[in-house]
Amino acid sequence: MRRILVVGISGAGKSTMARALSARYAAPYHEMDALYFAGPGWAVNDDFVTRVAEITASPAWIFDSFGYPSVRDLVWERADTVVWLDYRRRVIMPRILRRSVRRTLMRESIFGGNRETLRDWFRRDHPAWWAWSQHAARRADIQQRADDPRFAPLRVFRFSTPRSAADWLNQRPAS
Repeated sequence: MRRILVVGISGAGKSTMARALSARYAAPYHEMDALYFAGPGWAVNDDFVTRVAEITASPAWIFDSFGYPSVRDLVWERADTVVWLDYRRRVIMPRILRRSVRRTLMRESIFGGNRETLRDWFRRDHPAWWAWSQHAARRADIQQRADDPRFAPLRVFRFSTPRSAADWLNQRPAS
């Protein structure tokens, strides 16, 4: 396991798992959203595809994302392992709500200096609304890729509970 995608819906704990895998395997962790968003106003990084291509050409990396459409095939083709945090809504919704409330109230800077605002909560692309409305679709998209013959060489580890994912992680030998 040297090129790892940690996938799942928003709020599943992808970044937390990716950081833990990075520490365990001494492989660099890359936050996909931080690469994608380049600055205030949620500006998109013009060099995003080039940067992801450079990273995925290296021998070891970990991403915390299903992948934006412009790089999705690239990261899936170059990965050797997918860790799928396939949690139910009842698990992810409290997590995403707590995270978004904290980010909003504390005015935390995220991804290119952007912040979640109270006004954002009323937008369809707010993480909480997105996680709720896209849960089934994201799950189906990941399942389709996991079953796709193009990605047959990938090792896919699918976890339906945080406990099963944590147990698996704790059993992984450090490199």
